[in-house]
Amino acid sequence: MIPDLQLVIQLQSLDQRISHTQQEVSALPKNLARTEKALDARVRKLEADRAALTANQKERKKIEGDIQAQETKISKLKTQMLEAKTNEQYRAFQGEIDFCEKEIHKAEDRTLELMTESEPLSRNVKQAEGALAEERKHVEAEKQRVRASTEVNQKQLDDLKKQRRAMVERLNPKVFSTYERLRKRRRGPAVAEAVEDRCSACNMTMRPQFYQDLKKGDQVLTCECCHCIVYYNPPVVAEENNAPVPQAGDDAQPAKI
Repeated sequence: MIPDLQLVIQLQSLDQRISHTQQEVSALPKNLARTEKALDARVRKLEADRAALTANQKERKKIEGDIQAQETKISKLKTQMLEAKTNEQYRAFQGEIDFCEKEIHKAEDRTLELMTESEPLSRNVKQAEGALAEERKHVEAEKQRVRASTEVNQKQLDDLKKQRRAMVERLNPKVFSTYERLRKRRRGPAVAEAVEDRCSACNMTMRPQFYQDLKKGDQVLTCECCHCIVYYNPPVVAEENNAPVPQAGDDAQPAKI
């Protein structure tokens, strides 16, 4: 196999490693962003629960004030009832007292509803605060891991690109141009092995003469169907065991009478 063909095979392998490393470098910040987004969602949920709990407590406090005001009013009305001079005045005071008592009952019912609503809210807030503290620790640890991994991957990527530049300098410009055009245009490999007279990229059978020329390995050829660079890798022939095989009777002992 000529050096250019060996180099272009190695170049494709190197480019695959570069692509994989680039994906890892770009994936780390994206994964971290998803983690931070989930943390932000937890924070917003906690803030919403806190706001709901605060609103609940404010309304309960307001209702308590309303009840006190109604009770004060009832006390004054009862005092005024004692001074009533006619039945009509008495009934009027009694009607106002009944109305105030109904308002108090409504307020007390609403207070019970708010107390029932506040229990799960308060529980959720406490649980969310604990979970959020742990999540923040996890995110901070993840940030440190991403920074360290990115630094390692970036260094590895720089080394791989340096190797690539050195390899390209050794490669025939025409072969490299063909490879680059195929690599950018094709979704599959730009360089493929010929296996049993078939191109492994497109799986099409090669012409016999083309396959024979390919097996010589003295030129860079492209598949006549998919146009990727193809190469033939001769099978490894196992060494034959040339040790003499013992013949029957070589070590035979004379029979005893």
